[in-house]
Amino acid sequence: MTTNAAQTIDPSKQPVLSVSDLTTSFLVDGEWRTVVKDISFDVMPGETVAIVGESGSGKSVTSLSIMRLLARASSRIEGSIRLNGRDLLSLPEAEMRKVRGKDVAMIFQEPMTSLNPIFTIGRQISEALTCHGNISNAQAKAETIRLLEKVRIPNASSRFDEYPHQFSGGMRQRVMIAMALASRPKLLIADEPTTALDVTIQGQILDLIKVLQEEEGMSVLFITHDMGVVAEISDRTIVMYRGEAVETGKTDDIFHRGQHPYTRALLSAVPRLGSMKDQRQPLRFPIVDASTGELSEPKALADTVDHGRTPVLEVKNLVTRFELHGGLFARPTGAIHAVENVSFDLAQGETLSLVGESGCGKSTTGRSIMRLINPKSGEVRLDGYDVMKLGAVDLRRMRRSIQMIFQDPFASLNPRMTIGAAVAEPFIEHRLGTRSEAREKAADLLERVGLKADMMSRYPHEFSGGQRQRICIARALALDPKVIVADESVSALDVSIKAQVCNLLMDLQQSLNLSYLFISHDMAVVERVSHRVAVMYLGEIVEIGPRASVFENPQHAYTKKLMAAVPVPDPSRRGIRRNLAVDELKSPVRPVGYQPPAQHYREVSSGHLVRMEEAA
Repeated sequence: MTTNAAQTIDPSKQPVLSVSDLTTSFLVDGEWRTVVKDISFDVMPGETVAIVGESGSGKSVTSLSIMRLLARASSRIEGSIRLNGRDLLSLPEAEMRKVRGKDVAMIFQEPMTSLNPIFTIGRQISEALTCHGNISNAQAKAETIRLLEKVRIPNASSRFDEYPHQFSGGMRQRVMIAMALASRPKLLIADEPTTALDVTIQGQILDLIKVLQEEEGMSVLFITHDMGVVAEISDRTIVMYRGEAVETGKTDDIFHRGQHPYTRALLSAVPRLGSMKDQRQPLRFPIVDASTGELSEPKALADTVDHGRTPVLEVKNLVTRFELHGGLFARPTGAIHAVENVSFDLAQGETLSLVGESGCGKSTTGRSIMRLINPKSGEVRLDGYDVMKLGAVDLRRMRRSIQMIFQDPFASLNPRMTIGAAVAEPFIEHRLGTRSEAREKAADLLERVGLKADMMSRYPHEFSGGQRQRICIARALALDPKVIVADESVSALDVSIKAQVCNLLMDLQQSLNLSYLFISHDMAVVERVSHRVAVMYLGEIVEIGPRASVFENPQHAYTKKLMAAVPVPDPSRRGIRRNLAVDELKSPVRPVGYQPPAQHYREVSSGHLVRMEEAA
């Protein structure tokens, strides 16, 4: 169910925040380098203004400049920043400290790094109250509990004395919002507050910010790279590109009448849920040239799935559990049921997507299939190998047939190895040829993934995030695998880079007949790249079937919840709320000896199965 909430902004009032000709520079190698150039905008009372752009566009530096959180020795802020009529750039540091938290508050992308792990969340929120007001500890505790209830944290009073690690990512972000609201600021700066969260939690946080904005009457400066989020939350939008505001206007005008080529490029790269109706095969993303605005329409892809042959990967009743130990003698106290009776197969040339929230077991499933984690039981057959029975030598040989691409490409690459050596290493380690043949293979693979062979002598830090992920894809292809497990391989990338990498994966599937196990929490991307989809919840597959069947006729309540939470890049939905249940993903921890109930599935249509829930 959704509800509409109209937001009225009085244009006759003075702006809460007025930024004029903001220019921010950093001292690099003895020279001042400008990263934000002449930015000007106002935020009116009760208004939400979004600053949108990709990594490196200068949007976060803009917010840090407003808060004066940049290191004074190595940064220079010029122009004018006025908050409620006061010039923030002329304030002494002691006065600015009083402004932060009281008049303007900020929430950041990663709540775990923003919270102190050694203090309870109650103490941390109370500290924000006592710093900016003369109140007793008892009053601060009562107000903190009220704030926790306001941000919809269940059982707020009982969670006052809990530590950050005892909260999920979404609940930690709620704590950060409660802390930001503690002194009732007139302006809330939200710097990518939902980027690190699952799609359902993101939906809850966006709904929460809308509700709190109405209740508190505050203004919001929302910084993001997700145009779907922009459409759902902002009244006006500023598009930033390479440190400059290239387009500013009402959100509806930006989306429907965007003038700048970069604005159109950002919009075209946004995956839209429901855009694949009547499409039988996966479809490449359209690519817009950021400098010219020229759109390249995606060509239809051929059917790569080989339905006649034996599946290249068969998984039956896979179970992976992690024992928990405690007490004086470290006896077993229970187990995390990470993967529970998971079964599926994967045909040659097919993409099967595993979707679900963090903690649902999808990544553990991928690692269990490769035996990077040893499963407790089940059968895995891959390209003729009985994976569960393989010894060390055969297991190494088997891994030529299946390779993995991880979420963070920088963490996957050795910073001391050139990328040529990194791509060639699997070929050399498996003794598939000489070093000169390995270099030729690496050069060919780099060209294949859209890089140049003369880049082989460079190091990982010399590449952007999207280029590093291309290098990881090239390395995964070095052993000519039949199956690639892509574990959240595009989740950390900007929207246009995400589109390019997804297109690359689909092109490689066309040319090399690869099979993908595509692990993701992004339903809109999954719809675009998949042949079949499996939805996981608490270690079990609750729905599996052809992509069109699952997306056009979802049956399980959890599948519907995932799809309802996806931000839609349509400004007419501004003010619409999903009213998603405020709950955390249930714990997969079970006591010793626990036996899960038998799973029963019903067939909705050909190949489309949904788990039958037990009657309450």
